[in-house]
Amino acid sequence: MAEYPLVLRYAARSHVGLVRAKNDDSAYAGRYLAVVADGMGGHAGGDVASASTVLDLIHLDHNHHDDEAGTHLADEIQSANSLLSELVHVNPKLAGMGTTVTALLLSDERLAYAHIGDSRAYRLRDGVFEQLSTDHTFVQRMIDEGRMTEAEAEVHPHKNVLMRVLGDVDASPELDLKYFDAIPGDRWLLCSDGLNFVRHEMVEEVIRNTKSLASTAETLIDLTLAAGSPDNVTVVVFDIAEDVPDQTATLETVSSADLAVLGESVDASNEADDAGSSSESTPETTDTPDSGDDTVAVVEPEAESLDSYVRADAVRLELAAREHELVGAAVTANAEGKIPHLARQPAIPRAVTVLTHKPKNESDTIVEDTEVSLPRLRRRPWLMVVIGVLTALVLVAGSWAAYAWTQTQYFVGAANGNVAIYQGVSQSLGPISLSHLHSETTVRIESLPTYSQQLVANTVPASTLGDAEQIISDLQLGTGTSLPPCNLLETPKATAPATTGSATASPSASAKPTATTTGTAAPSASSTASPTAHASCIPGDGK
Repeated sequence: MAEYPLVLRYAARSHVGLVRAKNDDSAYAGRYLAVVADGMGGHAGGDVASASTVLDLIHLDHNHHDDEAGTHLADEIQSANSLLSELVHVNPKLAGMGTTVTALLLSDERLAYAHIGDSRAYRLRDGVFEQLSTDHTFVQRMIDEGRMTEAEAEVHPHKNVLMRVLGDVDASPELDLKYFDAIPGDRWLLCSDGLNFVRHEMVEEVIRNTKSLASTAETLIDLTLAAGSPDNVTVVVFDIAEDVPDQTATLETVSSADLAVLGESVDASNEADDAGSSSESTPETTDTPDSGDDTVAVVEPEAESLDSYVRADAVRLELAAREHELVGAAVTANAEGKIPHLARQPAIPRAVTVLTHKPKNESDTIVEDTEVSLPRLRRRPWLMVVIGVLTALVLVAGSWAAYAWTQTQYFVGAANGNVAIYQGVSQSLGPISLSHLHSETTVRIESLPTYSQQLVANTVPASTLGDAEQIISDLQLGTGTSLPPCNLLETPKATAPATTGSATASPSASAKPTATTTGTAAPSASSTASPTAHASCIPGDGK
């Protein structure tokens, strides 16, 4: 167990890359929180999605989560997803935007982990460097199913197709959530997929052998550019360290002037962004010629109410109150005051939420404000769950009612070559049969007329058991209501009408064609020696 509380020592860098006109990546690193987001959605929305998500998580960077760090992180990412949906509602130009998120939140001696998308998390511990995140991509799913190798995935035309992201999507985001032990000396790397252009072995060598965190991050960016990556690239590197008294200043932060050397960007507005400058102080708002185009998704404060200023100022105060590094699209949005403002989400309650993560001995009034403002964002995922459960219950109840009705019906069909009565209906629901054999008669199907045989083969529906028995009676040749009832489960026996003594005394008389009988003579023996050809009865005891 560590002697002193644990904190993160960190460095963060971001670069626009060699091809893109703007940086859609955002990242934040602080004493307790590290997060990388890779936005997507074309010219209009990628930078907005990543910046909005990262800026919405920065207030988690404190050490008062107790045992709820994982819950807080997951809830805030879900809330950030709701904010993105509302941004699309306010500005339809943002339709289709989304972002990946990979975040780690330190609480005591555990790291709460949340991940969605294809940004990655690596850890170096005891000499073992491994990827701990799972890419939520089409090709990774194919690999997991054994339908593709990793080598094939590297050259697959759809290797960048994402299956799970935050943003303007129909489904509720499905996050990977877990805890990792935080051990002093562990080194972590969070990165966007732009770093994938650098071979895994080279990344491992840099992480393993470069002592300085700042140099580690810069080297990874340089390697990515040297590999010709056309994508934005963002990295956050941090070590788990003990917060030893009087050594807090050893936390690595880099000034804007130092970071400006990292790369020559396409234009002046992207230079500070790509270099990954830190934002410990509130920067002045600067307008650039390209800012209007690159931030079409955000709203100029001059055109909004006081809430816009409150939203931007709250984030700036939050950033100024702690050591951190903010890079990518998020630093541009913060520097220019173009933090997305939601028409249906009041900025003042949101600002209160941002500023109320204080030690437990702070004012109770602030805590009460937090309790009022937080639930409205966190109920939505549970509301969707409740609606889903209720919908499922309605479907199950409806299905059961429909099945129960089918069991009140009957039909006549075939079983083992005999006419049989079935309970239910003659349809199936997939592999589930909606009927079962009720009773099998002794009436052979081949004994029925051809037309009756066809009816039995196609089944004859009946509303009641009595109707089914009557249908069998009608199908038999020679049946009628005047015939005596019989038991269909017993074989019909032949009957011989009674004869007079004179007829039975001379059975050979029928052999003589010229023989005659008296008016009272019984029929000849030849007419009564064999049983009748068909059963003469009504099934069901005449009912």
